[in-house]
Amino acid sequence: MAIMDIPIFAALRTKLQWHQQRQQLLAQNVANADTPNYRPLDLVAPRFQMATPGPAPVQLARTDPGHLAGLSGSGDFANNPNQYQVRPAGNAVNLEDEMMKVAANQMDYQAATQLYTRSMGLLKLAASK
Repeated sequence: MAIMDIPIFAALRTKLQWHQQRQQLLAQNVANADTPNYRPLDLVAPRFQMATPGPAPVQLARTDPGHLAGLSGSGDFANNPNQYQVRPAGNAVNLEDEMMKVAANQMDYQAATQLYTRSMGLLKLAASK
């Protein structure tokens, strides 16, 4: 079996490539911070299917009809990525937000790289025995 066929390595490679492309877009956003009518770009995070389903969501038990129903999990503070703060020149790049995204992207990339490296080490260890 080739390493390319192992699902965790394929998923990690996809995640690493996504982080590289996202870093390019975020750098482009920062570079165009003073360009009139520029809107920041971002990538949609890749979704991976789990081999086994995760745990079922926990629901509160209503043992009496007088009990109130629990909240469905939707908060009043929804994060809307399409909401821009546009400057008079028409530019919507917020440098603080972009730099926070760059830092988070870098940390996630490093975590995926370490996981990939350690998984390769475990595979080498298993092959040597």
